[in-house]
Amino acid sequence: MDLGLGNRTALVLGAGGGLGSAIAATLAGEGAKVAVADLDRGAAGRTVDTISQGGGRAIALEWDLANLDLIDRNVSTIETELGGVDILVSITGGPPPGGVLGQSPDLWRKHFEAMVLSVFAITDRVVPGMRERGWGRIITSTSSGVVAPIPNLGLSNALRSTLLGWSKTLAGEVGRDGVTANIVLPGRIATERITYLDRNKAEREGRAIEDVVAQSTGSIALGRYGDPQEYADVVAFLASERAAYVTGSVVRIDGGYIPSI
Repeated sequence: MDLGLGNRTALVLGAGGGLGSAIAATLAGEGAKVAVADLDRGAAGRTVDTISQGGGRAIALEWDLANLDLIDRNVSTIETELGGVDILVSITGGPPPGGVLGQSPDLWRKHFEAMVLSVFAITDRVVPGMRERGWGRIITSTSSGVVAPIPNLGLSNALRSTLLGWSKTLAGEVGRDGVTANIVLPGRIATERITYLDRNKAEREGRAIEDVVAQSTGSIALGRYGDPQEYADVVAFLASERAAYVTGSVVRIDGGYIPSI
């Protein structure tokens, strides 16, 4: 299946590893030029190396999402080196585990700016170009916690939920310009973040990590954690010409993990 991504330009945030790296490499494999953005420039560079070895074209950008002053400069660099951004895939780092009670306003503000406000602002910067070209894809990765709140991940549940209302509203505002906006929800995908959360739970509950993993996979219909490539494949479809009539949606990539309908 030709996804129609040849010569499109994609910006993938959080692409230094895990889900973001898999998405960046997959989009490049479909012919897109990819800007690989990450707080860790070395990690971004490794993703670019992987893409280059596969014959793709990519550039690495060191990008602290909490610093909104970097947005115009970084997007201008992408426009100069790769062309206007046609596809924006936003993946932001997760906040530390904990409940919602007793968290300081400064902590809420810090993670809101990095996880939510940055996505709003970067989208605002690239949408005019998408509208002008009559084509665009805005894909925002959140968490299964926005559908079924995850215990001890209070900040993540609350802040990421904001992105659902924003994306649905955005879809209505840009749809007639040929631009789509969708949310993707990872379930338990085998990344460093999931390993960190499993280890944190094991330590908190005084259990072996193997027991925590077994309990977790036991709650997934497919009986296993997902592979980052499986997540990336769905994102690539949503970024494609073939998904032109999919917008305002929340797509679960969870192996049947989320218990609600």
